[in-house]
Amino acid sequence: MVVLIFILALTVIIYGLYASVTGLFAFLKNRTVIHEYKPLSRFAVLIPARNEGEVIGNLIESLTKADYPRELFKIITLINNCDDDTPEIASEKGSELMYMGSRVSSKGDVLKEAFERLSGRGFDAFIVFDADNVVHPDFLKKMNNIYQSGYKVAQGRKDSKNMNDNWISAGYSLFYNLQNFFFNKARTHIKASATINGTGFMVSEDLVRDGFAPLSITEDIELSIMCILKGHRVVYCDDAITYDEQPTEFKAAWYQRMRWSKGIMQCTGIYSGRLFKRFVREKDFSSLDKIFFMISPYMQVFALLPVILLAFTYGFHLADESFLNSALLTTSLGFVGGYFLSLIVCVFTVGWYKQDLKGSVVGILLFAVFMMTWIPINIVCMIKKNNFNWVPVRHCRNVDANALYYRSKT
Repeated sequence: MVVLIFILALTVIIYGLYASVTGLFAFLKNRTVIHEYKPLSRFAVLIPARNEGEVIGNLIESLTKADYPRELFKIITLINNCDDDTPEIASEKGSELMYMGSRVSSKGDVLKEAFERLSGRGFDAFIVFDADNVVHPDFLKKMNNIYQSGYKVAQGRKDSKNMNDNWISAGYSLFYNLQNFFFNKARTHIKASATINGTGFMVSEDLVRDGFAPLSITEDIELSIMCILKGHRVVYCDDAITYDEQPTEFKAAWYQRMRWSKGIMQCTGIYSGRLFKRFVREKDFSSLDKIFFMISPYMQVFALLPVILLAFTYGFHLADESFLNSALLTTSLGFVGGYFLSLIVCVFTVGWYKQDLKGSVVGILLFAVFMMTWIPINIVCMIKKNNFNWVPVRHCRNVDANALYYRSKT
């Protein structure tokens, strides 16, 4: 039993060290060279929308104020089974409408159909936003620089409109901060692949021309994998900012994260073999790194095993008492140290991204709790074999976009 506990704990430690060390790459010099270019790229800006009348106007207004020639981008709202005033508002604000087929039931289906129908219409790349977003005026300009520098897929920074509503919205925001800095930024700095993060991303038209047919319920992760398998890496841009509305209700957050975890698990089963073959044949670090990323839901659950076994061993006196006392002390110190480390990195990213530290205190203190709630979610996803039905998250937060833009400049 002691040997088993040691092996399980060592596995968890090695995985944690891998995540920690690769995260530190964000502090290295950026080896991904992106030059400044005059506006040249033609973008189709796509907004999948299902009953988003309360917020979509805000997004389209922010896009029309982009620091980019209006003739070089077209805003297209992808109408997916709406029964509210989304089409009317989107059209009134200046968006073209594209009605999706009745078979469309997910965002992945929406993007698949849109990519097919827009192929060959003269666009260099597609840029995708969620309807509840607000976009920084420099976003399209930054994506033009990336595209003209020779990169076919890019992810912008995902910031929040409502970080300080409560501990749940703060938990989401801090999670994205960490992903932005310690995952996406870190990978881009060493010329590895970042990951597409649902919204605020660009993909070249020719990259999806041959077809984008997602097999999982997380189309963003799947698109990231598809790019790696085709020999392209996702480039992350810290200055291309999308402000996203985060859930504030635990039930909505539970079901949303359940869908994410289940989708990542699906991708693990579908693509791990192909990614590993590419790693072996091409010595492509991004392929192996993506596998480590995809097994994270499993590792969160796996990390409980040595703790459970240690408690069982201690309770039934199945090992030497001095060993058990030492192991319990080490485990306790690990939990305490992990909690304080989470405080440090959260405070760091809030400061780095010029967010409201005072208003984020409760969220920072409870961030570890937010992350721990992912463990039961992952357990349910591992047990439940079928897909989870899409549960809509109501978006209703309209904010002063100028205040958000100002924050990014100070």
